[in-house]
Amino acid sequence: MKRKAAIIGSGNIGTDLMIKILRTSESIEMGCFVGIDPKSDGLARAERMGVQITAEGIDGLIKMPIWDEIDVVFDATSAKAHLYNYGKMKDFPDKKMVDLTPAAVGPYVVPAVNMDFNLNANNVNMVTCGGQATIPMVAAVSRVAKVHYGEIVASISSKSAGPGTRANIDEFTETTSEAIEKVGGATRGKAIIILNPAEPPLVMRDTVFTLSEQADRQEIRASIHEMVSEVQKYVPGYELHQEVQFDDIPEDQPVFIEGVGYKHGLKTTVLLKVIGAGHYLPEYAGNLDIMTSAALAVGEKMMK
Repeated sequence: MKRKAAIIGSGNIGTDLMIKILRTSESIEMGCFVGIDPKSDGLARAERMGVQITAEGIDGLIKMPIWDEIDVVFDATSAKAHLYNYGKMKDFPDKKMVDLTPAAVGPYVVPAVNMDFNLNANNVNMVTCGGQATIPMVAAVSRVAKVHYGEIVASISSKSAGPGTRANIDEFTETTSEAIEKVGGATRGKAIIILNPAEPPLVMRDTVFTLSEQADRQEIRASIHEMVSEVQKYVPGYELHQEVQFDDIPEDQPVFIEGVGYKHGLKTTVLLKVIGAGHYLPEYAGNLDIMTSAALAVGEKMMK
């Protein structure tokens, strides 16, 4: 029997997630689609597809008869709005919440890395689009050698960055940096996001740099390829853009890492691209697709 879900946030991410659930999910079905703008395209689309809707936010959702049947709530609003939404959810401890904002209230979850460790939590956080794309690569290096520093640069099409993404730039960098450390295993993490205005729009590109202790390069390369395959199980458009690159940082020419000090070792560079599935958003919006795909994977595992 499928379990019912509610999605809060009627923008691009919420709408794409709704369509993924309707078209692809074997264990979750749509219960209600929630927004705050009665004229939003997302709410109109949901209504046309036969999904119950409310334009009164989580307060309106809780008042609806279907609320009693909802088992999991996906929050695709903003970091600030999530704090309010989660405050309301605390009165319903039997319901699970999957947070697609960078609010970072619950534990971080990156499905390919730590899916099974946090499924009992009532509220889990999906980090950020850049985090979902790059943290698996940091973790892949980390399981072979101690990673002193992990830095990621996420480049996304400006057209795929809606109001929510733009309002959360600071939270993006802070949350992703912290998750590089907590989930990826780096001693120090740093995240940068670039909104690329190029026309025609470019697909999501991610660059991952790690500085680790010296280790067998073939073992690191194999670990990275294995991790790419794990991510592809729920994001088929995730792939290496070029082969993994290595550089030595000599002991007599160490680099300074803020908060860590001078370090030498092996620099690993991973270049990725993420092509969206095209369920609702264009293929270039891989940054949004990886978030909704990862969130659905976590929600389905929770419900199982």
